[in-house]
Amino acid sequence: MSEGSPALGAAGWLGLAAAPTFAAMALLTGAGGGQPQILCSAAQHPSPLSDMALMYLLMSAFHSAPWLKLISNR
Repeated sequence: MSEGSPALGAAGWLGLAAAPTFAAMALLTGAGGGQPQILCSAAQHPSPLSDMALMYLLMSAFHSAPWLKLISNR
């Protein structure tokens, strides 16, 4: 494929959309205050960072490469 093909452009935008989407999902999951987990319900001060929020934060970090590449090219 050539550099200017529409498929490559769409893939680039999709790559840039992944990290902020996962970051927003982590924020919403962490701030949503969903049901506490059964194993952690006895804790005095449970962490606001649930398993799903942690997973979304990690996925956001792993998908940040297109943003870092964009920033480094400027």
